[in-house]
Amino acid sequence: MTNGVRHVLGLVAGLILPPLILLALLYGTAEFTLSAQRFFAVSWTALGVLLAAAAGLAVLAASRLSPLASLLGGLQYTVLGLLPVLELTGLRILPRDWLPRPLSAGYMNLGYLGFLLLLGVLLLVASAFPARWRGRPAPSAPYHPGTSSGPQPHLDQQPPDPYAREPWRGDDVTRPMRRD
Repeated sequence: MTNGVRHVLGLVAGLILPPLILLALLYGTAEFTLSAQRFFAVSWTALGVLLAAAAGLAVLAASRLSPLASLLGGLQYTVLGLLPVLELTGLRILPRDWLPRPLSAGYMNLGYLGFLLLLGVLLLVASAFPARWRGRPAPSAPYHPGTSSGPQPHLDQQPPDPYAREPWRGDDVTRPMRRD
């Protein structure tokens, strides 16, 4: 995959996955808390949704995907995580009833505990490594016998034995599976 295609896929993933993961986190935490408070039981649906959200976060932070995905997700979560912190200073930023009831309870749980800010910073740090922005080096051309791309052995020569001792290495007993 070329570097351009990888970054385009990362951009698309960075725009689509973070809001879906956020919905799953908000619903899962609200449902899990409500079930524990009302029924003293574990909501298996909420647990499954939270596990799916964790898998989505792992995809965002994965090194195979372009860092644009984790950068965009990190920016979204950092902004949503900073809003409750700013409200604690006395400034009213968030409107009342801006989310449906179960999602609002989940946002209160995650936002005011600082979990969204933590996730945002984690995703931003995951996108900060320079090695993630570079593509893989182009593969070199493979050697094909019978072509003129490399030295050809004579017909009377035997191919080298890969298990023969290499005199310049000496007796290397540390190599695994080496039996002489």
